[in-house]
This record gives sequence, C-alpha cells and structure tokens, in this order.
Amino acid sequence: MPVSVSKVGHVVLRVRDLERALSFYSGVLGLAEVGRRDFGEGTMAFLSTGNTHHDIALVEVGGQGLYVSDPDGNLIELYVDADEAVWRRDPSQVATSEPLTLDG
Repeated sequence: MPVSVSKVGHVVLRVRDLERALSFYSGVLGLAEVGRRDFGEGTMAFLSTGNTHHDIALVEVGGQGLYVSDPDGNLIELYVDADEAVWRRDPSQVATSEPLTLDG
C-alpha cells in the first residue's frame, strides 16, 4: 500500500563534519540549534527557523528513523508531526526517536 504524503516538513542532510556544517547553517544562514542527540549511529543536530520545531536535521554518520532513498539517492524521512504547543514550548521534546517495528 502506498504512503500518502501531506507535506514535506523538514530535510535531513548527511554531513561529513557536524561542527563544520553547524557553523555554516547557524553562522551563515542564521538557523538556531534546538536539539542534539545520538541515536546510536552518530550525532544528529536539529536546526530551526523558529517557524517549526526543526527545519533541518544534520546527521554526521547514518541516523535512525524511517528513512527511504529516492532513485537519485536523496534521503527522505517519513514521520508524524508533533503537536505545535509541545515544540513551541520546548523543541528538544521532539528531537527524539524510538525504534519502529514494521509488521509484514
């Protein structure tokens, strides 16, 4: 059964050097770092314009979640968004992930 996409909420980018990437996205583009977590495959930093809990996630190595690659190798994350009242109060509340088990 195909997945029905309602919107693209954010982008996850794989980067070679997280601190170098943060310097660019925060220092040059002005995005605020709102959370950071290691999901077991490397550190992921979450950046926001202030309009959503996070607009860009940067992952240094791998990352964990429900990710698929399109035919050109672009990484796509599928997720259900959190309540706006939660992420506006504390964006780090949604910068988390739990293992997902899919049944055939």
